[in-house]
Amino acid sequence: MKELICIVCPKGCHLKVDEENNYAVTGNACPRGAEYGAAELQHPVRVLTSTVKLNGAARRCPVKTNGSIPKGLLFEAMRVLDDVELTAPVTVGQVVVPDLLGTGVDVVATKSFA
Repeated sequence: MKELICIVCPKGCHLKVDEENNYAVTGNACPRGAEYGAAELQHPVRVLTSTVKLNGAARRCPVKTNGSIPKGLLFEAMRVLDDVELTAPVTVGQVVVPDLLGTGVDVVATKSFA
């Protein structure tokens, strides 16, 4: 039995996931907690937030994935972002890296720069 704290909402339910009983989840206050608990042990995913270089400026452009990627790919994804350099203008929602590591998830800008 694994114990987790749910991160789906601010409530932070203390979940218990029974791996031997088809990943049955207890301790959740809502159905989303049950989904999170089972998925976290079988196929953990995360949204990646970071920054990339902005050419000609001392600032960096904040970015994030527009969906979740497998947790095991986070460090490789960060290495991809190390090589990205944007040139203004940049708009919120602009795709910075399409189909990150073949996941079908894009990296998008979260701030505009003129």
